[in-house]
Amino acid sequence: MTANASLSKLWSKRQMLARCGTGFGLLAVASLLKQTGAPSLSAAGLAVPGRLALPLAPKQPHFTPRAKRVVHLFMNGGPSQVDTFDPKPALDRWHGKPLPLSNLRTERKTGAAMRSPFVFKRHGQSGIAVSELFSKTAAHVDDMAIIRSMVAEVPNHEPSLMLMNCGDSRLPRPSMGSWITYGLGAENQNLPGFLALCPGGYPIVSTQNWRAAFLPGAHQGTYIDTQHQDVEKLVANIRNKRLSEGEQRAQLDLVRSMNDEHARAHPGEKVLDARIASFELAFNMQREAADVFDLSKEPDSMRQAYGSGVHGRQLLLTRRLLERDVRFIQVWSGAGQPWDNHETLEAQHRKLAEGWDHPIATFLADLKQRGLFEDTLVLWGGEFGRTPVAELPALNGRDHNHYGFTVWLAGGGIKGGTVYGATDDFGFKAAHNPVPVHDLHATILHLLGLDHERLTYRFAGRDFRLTDVYGEVVREIVA
Repeated sequence: MTANASLSKLWSKRQMLARCGTGFGLLAVASLLKQTGAPSLSAAGLAVPGRLALPLAPKQPHFTPRAKRVVHLFMNGGPSQVDTFDPKPALDRWHGKPLPLSNLRTERKTGAAMRSPFVFKRHGQSGIAVSELFSKTAAHVDDMAIIRSMVAEVPNHEPSLMLMNCGDSRLPRPSMGSWITYGLGAENQNLPGFLALCPGGYPIVSTQNWRAAFLPGAHQGTYIDTQHQDVEKLVANIRNKRLSEGEQRAQLDLVRSMNDEHARAHPGEKVLDARIASFELAFNMQREAADVFDLSKEPDSMRQAYGSGVHGRQLLLTRRLLERDVRFIQVWSGAGQPWDNHETLEAQHRKLAEGWDHPIATFLADLKQRGLFEDTLVLWGGEFGRTPVAELPALNGRDHNHYGFTVWLAGGGIKGGTVYGATDDFGFKAAHNPVPVHDLHATILHLLGLDHERLTYRFAGRDFRLTDVYGEVVREIVA
């Protein structure tokens, strides 16, 4: 009797899928089915025989890396550079007056200068000035490279998010996390190589932020809704309450044999590989994910150190994932665009920073204490910044600003205590050493041991790369 005939006597296709207990992999299957490739399989001897490759197997970088993994702290919505890491005393003198600058087109109608309502102080041996909003994070300023001259292309969230995440503001391209796992693979085959943590739902343009596009589907980011604390809500279907591990293994073996038979009759259909491997990854993750996502296994003192807020939990979870060699973790502020403060900026920026400042400081200190800081690259920033002039009619909010904004990097080969580039006297436009997003991407890849010009993927007759045909490494911030 054939495998197909045997299975038809046991279950219908729908019943079989309902009972397979595929667990965490079901979170990724919907997107994987639209991609090519597949997640890699268990490092514990559970590899699938036959035609299925291991697309997330570890790969050698182009040259000796300074960093092995990346954490991207994404302040989606656009934090104000002149209220966080780029002090502009001239705004105090010009508050309420039109700035003596050429007209820079903004998304909305803006008017007079608006001083920062926050106090800046110098920190560390480097004496870098940081706003009171991030006074605790500023304790690590000697380990940071602050780029004050970032530039994007347009003052709109959607294209700027795509540019920051995918290197192109208009066309569907693979995300940075996807390129990094494509270039380096993953050290841990029981967890996704690329995770996107965002509490409460999706950010603007949703899953496009972590898409694999034309790269193999294994490199798609896997979304986790970190508003939940219970591990079974945080990771849906992580435990199979119906079947034992042995019964699940037998089911997967049968499904695999059927799929292998089908694949031999349809060579080149990599989507099927993605299906097979997603089931395998789900099976393997029932062991490891149930442990890593369970923050109750951390000592009370550590949970208290990070705090009970959502970002404290996110960063404690991030540290646990880094310890298990997850390659790329993107940690978002929340659904939508929380930092998009067109009105009442003082109150909203203060509340947002209060949720992040202490957890970031604790996270960086924790990485240092555990020996993870030196080979973990941490990036903080948004898709753009905000204008130094206020939106009309009131002086209490700022519009989008892509002409000049700030990000900072730390760990992973970064030259600490560094400020690179500058905006004009008012913080409106990059005036010295502007850094396009492609340069930032080239620098991140460089720190990971990847040459951004050599990290390519042939698609539709062209060799594509994260930096398109642009990008220069900002060597002044590399230690």
